[in-house]
Amino acid sequence: MGVGHLVKPLLHLHLGTFMSSRFLPRLRLRWLPLLCMALLIVGLPVGCSVLQQKERELVFRIEPGTASWYSGLPKAVQEFELKPASFKSGQNIHGWWYPAGNKDAPAVLYLHGVRWNLTGQLFRIEQLHALGYSVLAIDYRGFGQSQGDLPSETTVYEDARIAWERFKLLQPDPSKRLIYGHSLGGAVAIDLAVELGQQTPLPVRGLVIESTFTSLADVATAVANTSLPVRWLLSQKFDSIDKIADIHMPLLVVHGLDDRYVPPRFSQQLFEAAEEPKRLLLVPGASHNNSMSLAGRSYRQALDHLMQARMPAQVVTHSTGRKGDS
Repeated sequence: MGVGHLVKPLLHLHLGTFMSSRFLPRLRLRWLPLLCMALLIVGLPVGCSVLQQKERELVFRIEPGTASWYSGLPKAVQEFELKPASFKSGQNIHGWWYPAGNKDAPAVLYLHGVRWNLTGQLFRIEQLHALGYSVLAIDYRGFGQSQGDLPSETTVYEDARIAWERFKLLQPDPSKRLIYGHSLGGAVAIDLAVELGQQTPLPVRGLVIESTFTSLADVATAVANTSLPVRWLLSQKFDSIDKIADIHMPLLVVHGLDDRYVPPRFSQQLFEAAEEPKRLLLVPGASHNNSMSLAGRSYRQALDHLMQARMPAQVVTHSTGRKGDS
C-alpha cells in the first residue's frame, strides 16, 4: 500500500484543542490512534517522516490571525521580538511584557498551549496582571507574529528557554519569578523548571501548571479509549509525569473539575508524583479555561502560598554528573 493512501485520510482529521473554549468534540482526538496504526503499517522512513509532520500539525493546530474575542492590547503592554543567533534567517519570537503598577511586583513567565496565539491568551494574562503580577508572554515560533517552521516539542522547549533569558532581565530578583504553563504549556513549563531546578542557587520562586496532563499519549489514550501503544509511537511525547519529581521548586497544580478535554485526574497524578512543597487546587465547576476566574480568592491565596512556601533543599550535582553522588 502506498504512503499516500495512509496519509490522505489523516488530512481530514482535526485535533481537539487544549486551549480554546470552542473545543471540538472529544472524538476528534481519535486521530492519534489512527496515526499510530498508520506508523505501524508504513514502517518506512519516508512514511514516518510524513506522518510525524502531520502529527505535529495536528498537535499544535495553529489558528492564523487574531482570536475573535481579542479587542486590542492594553496600553501598558510592551511588545518585543527575540532573535537569538541560533535562529535561522527570518525566525523570531514575538512576545508581550505587561508590567505591574508596582515596580517591585513579582513576575510570571506565561507559556500557552496549542491552537491560539497570544491574542487568544490575553484574558488570562490580564487576570494574572490584576492579581498584581507582571507578565511576560511569548508565542512559540510558528504562532502569531513569531515566524518559524511548524513547531515541535523540541522547538517549543527551546523557545521557552530563550524567553527565560529575557525574563531574567526584566525581573532580576529570583525570589519574584514564577513560571506558569496552561494545558500543553504546562508540559513546556515543567521541562523548563527541571533544567532550572538543577541550578544553585535556584533562579526561580516556583512553578504553576494549570489544566495540563501527564503526557500527550495519556490524553490520547484516555479520550480515544484505545489499547494501541500510543506512548511508544508518538514522536511528540510531552512526558511530564517522568519529569515533575525533578523540578526542585515549590509547585501549584490547578485543574477545573469540569474539564471535559484534559481529565482532572492527570493533574492529580502530577501532583502525587511531585515532591514537596506542593499544593493542588481543584476548582468545582471550572472547565479547561476558566479555573482562574472561577476560583477567585482561592486562586489568589494559592499563589500567595506559593510565593511564601519554604524552598526545598538544593540538589548538589558533583563531578560524576549523577545527583546524590559524592
